[in-house]
Amino acid sequence: MDSDLYPELAAAGSLAAALERLAADLGVDLAVVPGDSGALVSAGIAASVPERKPLSVHIGAESRWFAVSGWSQGVELVSGSTSDLGDVVRAGVAWGRGGSLRELRAELPFLQSSERAEAHDRGPAAVVALQWRLMREQAAEAPDFPEFGALVEAAHAEPRLRQLYVFSSHWTLGFSSCTGFPFRNEVAIAPSHGGSPYRVLKHPHADVIGEAATAQEAVALAVTRLPAGLGPAVTGTST
Repeated sequence: MDSDLYPELAAAGSLAAALERLAADLGVDLAVVPGDSGALVSAGIAASVPERKPLSVHIGAESRWFAVSGWSQGVELVSGSTSDLGDVVRAGVAWGRGGSLRELRAELPFLQSSERAEAHDRGPAAVVALQWRLMREQAAEAPDFPEFGALVEAAHAEPRLRQLYVFSSHWTLGFSSCTGFPFRNEVAIAPSHGGSPYRVLKHPHADVIGEAATAQEAVALAVTRLPAGLGPAVTGTST
C-alpha cells in the first residue's frame, strides 16, 4: 500500500481500521468484517439484511480509489469506485440497512447497477425474461454460427426450458433453476459445429449424455432429463 495515496490507512494500520475510525468520527454504526485480500487492502461491511453479503471494499494500487461491490443471492446489485473514504462509509451504512437500489444510487451517485440487478429487484421472472432477451440478441449478433441461433430459438420455444435461467459457456447453453451464481444446473445443450451433432449434457462442462441431429431434437431430449415437476427458476443460488 502506498502511504502517500492512503495516509489515513497508513495511520490506522489497515483499511478495516480506517473505516472503523472514520465511521466513529461520523457518528455512524459500521460492522466491518475481514476482506478477501488481507486487512491492509480489503475489507467488508456487513449488512443487517440476511441475503446481502458484506459490501466488498478494495483499494487501488497505482492511483487512489476505493472499489466497492455488493452482492445478494448470487447477483451483483451495486458496484462503483470513489477516491473518498467517506463515500465508502456512507455506502456501507446504506447497504447495511437494506436500502433499495434506487435509494443507494440517489444517495451515492458513484454507485451503479446493471440491468440484471434492476431485474433482480423485480423478482426471478424478470431476471429470466431479461436473460432470454439477451441470449436471443447474442444469437442474432452471431450470424456466422446459425446452429447456435437455431438452438437458442428452439430452446426458447420450449416452455419447460423458457421458464429456467439460461446462460452460455463457450456457446453451450446451460439451464438453471435458480437465477444467482453459482447456478443450479439442470441440463445443458451444445450446438452443432462443423457437422457435429447437437449434444445434451448435465451441465456445460460435463460428459455428453445424448446427441441429436437438429436443435429441436436436442431440446426434446434435454427436456426428458429435467426433474419431474420442475417449476420456474427461483431467486438464489445452488449453495
